[in-house]
Amino acid sequence: MGDDFFDESTEQSRIKAEIVTKYFDGWSSIILPQVLKRPGGRLQYLDLFCGPGRYKDGTESTPLLILRRAIAKPGLREHLVTVFNDANPRHAEALRTEVRVLPGAETLVHQPRILNREVDRNVVDQLGSAKLAPTLLFADPWGYKGLSQGLFRAVVKDWGCDCVFFFNYNRVNAALDNPRVQTHMAALFGEEELAALKAHMATLDGSLREDATVEALRRALRSSGMQHIVTFAFHTEAGRTSHYLVLVSKHPKARELMKSIMARYSSSLPQGVPSFRYNPDERRSPTLPGLRTPLDDLMDSLCSELAGRTLTVQEVSDLHSQAERVERRIYKQALLALEENGRIRCAPPAGERRKGTMADGVTVTFPAKETPDG
Repeated sequence: MGDDFFDESTEQSRIKAEIVTKYFDGWSSIILPQVLKRPGGRLQYLDLFCGPGRYKDGTESTPLLILRRAIAKPGLREHLVTVFNDANPRHAEALRTEVRVLPGAETLVHQPRILNREVDRNVVDQLGSAKLAPTLLFADPWGYKGLSQGLFRAVVKDWGCDCVFFFNYNRVNAALDNPRVQTHMAALFGEEELAALKAHMATLDGSLREDATVEALRRALRSSGMQHIVTFAFHTEAGRTSHYLVLVSKHPKARELMKSIMARYSSSLPQGVPSFRYNPDERRSPTLPGLRTPLDDLMDSLCSELAGRTLTVQEVSDLHSQAERVERRIYKQALLALEENGRIRCAPPAGERRKGTMADGVTVTFPAKETPDG
């Protein structure tokens, strides 16, 4: 990663750091009680592209924010292992200096390890062959070198292990047609998925290319056993997507936690439905009232995709195709509206539940075929 990347923090970089830090807070709060039950139990935060810890304008980046969280919580001070790595020796040394003067760092039982290595096959093999303590991996490279399906699998294979990574759509979009970096693209998407994506991309342009690329990434992750994925897009001032922050996990609780965090940073919430993207232009030009909104589309999609099925509310929010980007509370809003409009049947019905509620265990029956006026 170039030194100039850390010259000045941006709104996008601030939001990215806050999302990762809040996820660490939630993840560690869930994992720590289990760790405390085990003699010598530990949990681990691993940052493979850590940077110097601070932007030149003085703003702290993710490593220092995570360490401050650890210092503030007695359980984490005693049981958290932190490993930071950067291939740039100047960044690694700058972070060592920052850690030495960080107030309270001396109270950490496991002092931060700061490494200076390339993230290559050896790192992947080392992680893959080890039985990892519950680990949160954060991977934020400048481009895409070092990101691979093998890396994600090597971490997420073990209990309590999740991965959050930075997917630089701009760089990947350009690299897909660059024969010199196809090895990196194959590592990121997998050989078969990459071939299918490149064939499909030949017929697409603009936003359709973006959708196809992100969906190919999701398919690759799911085929590697990571069923719970959440993506959050960042846009430039011009309104174009620059990159995504992506969570991958094997546990649905991780997905729900990250969705609840990312939802709060969405730049638009038409009908209360988060966009799962930060777009400065949306903040300046909010959705106009009276237009069709995501909740309307969600209601129609539920009735179409789940026609003829009876499911619990929790099963609806787990099985629906948009589950990766829709919070359960939004599903409940949609189901309440569908029930009120007579488009679904619920058990127990509305009259036997507290007004305006839809518990996870309520069963929902979608008609096999809606009536013409439904």
